[in-house]
Amino acid sequence: MKNSVSFKIIAASVALALGGCSTVVPSSGVPAAAVPMMSKNNTIAENVQISAAHTMMEKAVSAADLVSTLSSPGPFTVFAPTDDAFSAVPAASMEMLLQPSNKQALQKVLYYHVVAGEVSAKDLMAKIAAGGGKTMINTIAGEQLTATVSGGNVVIIGKNGSMGTVTRADVGQSNGVMHVLDGVLLPTM
Repeated sequence: MKNSVSFKIIAASVALALGGCSTVVPSSGVPAAAVPMMSKNNTIAENVQISAAHTMMEKAVSAADLVSTLSSPGPFTVFAPTDDAFSAVPAASMEMLLQPSNKQALQKVLYYHVVAGEVSAKDLMAKIAAGGGKTMINTIAGEQLTATVSGGNVVIIGKNGSMGTVTRADVGQSNGVMHVLDGVLLPTM
């Protein structure tokens, strides 16, 4: 699977200071007023369920039985791939991961997008600066991600050539923070 996954990186600016509630608007042209608002009063799992831009992530979280984990107090930092990010993964690979027999592999992929504790964009930028342009992030999957800045955007780099750009930062959650990502990150499989 690791050699068959291609990734689409979409150029976008990093919004470093979002507060309170945030809306993630789907590329389908649905008016912003029609899209439910993510709320800092909701858990990560609840916000993924109502986000029109994270329907594939919601499906994956449910298939991996991680709703209760992402509803727990945490706090967590989640690099949340959008539907556009998941669409760059070959359909056959996604179908395979969503099969009940591959639940453990799907959990590992999702846990590779989650960090224990709350890491704000400001904290992440400070760590990148202190690290001379990059920093390593420990995920709850037991593997590291690399965070760097390219073209003024925060880029998160995983294994197997996987990476994504943060397109919206600091989306508050009751149990942590979400940074919206335009790529799917792959751990060692």
